[in-house]
Amino acid sequence: MPEPARFVLHDHRRPSPHFDLRLEEDGVLRSWAVPKGLPNDPAHDRLAIAVDDHELDHVDYEDEQKSIADTGTWQEHDRNDRRLVFSLHGRDAVRRYALINTGGSQWLLHLTKEQA
Repeated sequence: MPEPARFVLHDHRRPSPHFDLRLEEDGVLRSWAVPKGLPNDPAHDRLAIAVDDHELDHVDYEDEQKSIADTGTWQEHDRNDRRLVFSLHGRDAVRRYALINTGGSQWLLHLTKEQA
């Protein structure tokens, strides 16, 4: 059985405070910059901007400008060209999200109403 896919949520302090959500897939970390962090309420989506993929060694990387806010594994539930529905199995909770492409590198990160 394959290893579960990993994720990391980095808390960046520079150049301006933001978070990076990184999901392990196809030998890289697919990445989105999320200026205001993960949503806590299904009524309030967050902007997520697709950025370049990162090498797998970033899954546990920290430095003076970047710390790990959460880490664990992720599970895909549904996917098409415009949407990815997945669960993050983090340190303290399992939360279900959808990433919805609104064009180009612009995505919305949505906390689903249906939770684990």
